[in-house]
Amino acid sequence: MFPNIFTDCRLALLKDTGNSCAMNSDDKYPSLADLKKRARRRLPHFVWEFLDSATGAEVQKTLNREGLDRIRFNTRVLRGAAEPDLSVSLLGKTYALPFGIAPVGMSGLIWPNAELLLAQAASKHNIPYCLSTVASRTPEDLAPHIGEQGWFQLYPPKDPEIRRDILERARKSGFHTLVLTADLPVASMRERQRRAGLTIPPRLSAAMFIQCMLRPAWSLGMAYHGKPRLKMVEKYVRQRNNAHSTSHAGYSIRTAPDMDYFRALRDEWHGPLVVKGVTTPEDAEMLVSEGADAIWVSNHAGRQFDGGAAAINMLPPISAAVKKAVPILFDSGVESGLDILRAIALGADFVMLGRGFHYALAALGADGPNHLTGILRDDLRSNMGQMGITELVSSKNHIWQGKA
Repeated sequence: MFPNIFTDCRLALLKDTGNSCAMNSDDKYPSLADLKKRARRRLPHFVWEFLDSATGAEVQKTLNREGLDRIRFNTRVLRGAAEPDLSVSLLGKTYALPFGIAPVGMSGLIWPNAELLLAQAASKHNIPYCLSTVASRTPEDLAPHIGEQGWFQLYPPKDPEIRRDILERARKSGFHTLVLTADLPVASMRERQRRAGLTIPPRLSAAMFIQCMLRPAWSLGMAYHGKPRLKMVEKYVRQRNNAHSTSHAGYSIRTAPDMDYFRALRDEWHGPLVVKGVTTPEDAEMLVSEGADAIWVSNHAGRQFDGGAAAINMLPPISAAVKKAVPILFDSGVESGLDILRAIALGADFVMLGRGFHYALAALGADGPNHLTGILRDDLRSNMGQMGITELVSSKNHIWQGKA
């Protein structure tokens, strides 16, 4: 994918990805917005479009942000000093923080060796990391690094034999929680990606090559770690002789699941099973009755359907329908500790971030996920202090009822 000249620059790569936070990053990049700005400067344009884009006119992506901003809190005074408890018990595990790393397909395109770096950060901070079926690393690759933090996200294969093999590989590699992504019955348009000329796996055009040359840290990393591939699904694509059926090999083995598919998956997976992409109370009630262990409220961060509501607006009715029968997870538009508190106040038990951790990787290399974890942790503590609370669930009692 890249000229051989890049392979002679390994020391420069290691310096960039390993020591990128040496110059007081807490002051230089105190927010996710700062990391996002730096990420854009360090990524080729086609990679930035892959990471940052949504679908359609990107109205839903905007609504996600606006919906979160409309949630306001009351502050309290004279509550004294207290250390907030940020730990959360979820699906049989206790995590140090109320957030984790959501699955992102082809993370290795966004930053070299991304999945391994994210797994290591999750293990270090005791937060979950959810590996995608269409990642550029396999569960076996991450097994020595993931510790007890491994979740696996399943894009549902059509063939039951492939499904069972994938589940067994994830289980043997130490991934204890399964996440079925249910909101991709068909491929979305992703217009910005298409205009940028991106295919998955990427095929490098002359224009894209020039973009790579202008982003040396990213390009050196790709030269060192190799061209990003859909490493897990390649095996099954070759087995079915579908290697050239589509530019995105994952689609050649995928199906649009129904409730019978979910029931079969429930029978085959003997651990926590989460369903991701739920945006209606009716679906949440149905999944709880059929044995889902958690509901993940998400509109895929606006990447699938531009005609829907903000994800945060659907959280209260789904929470009311579930009635605490199972935990509720949330993503879509989350950018701060304050956003995490907003989601918890409206009914979430846990919050996941996908784009945010990849902005951090692109901005600061290997130390990016650690830096963002610190930003979110400190922002949670600061805002909880202003609200006079020490427990996350107490945020539910501090929503301001006036107009934003």
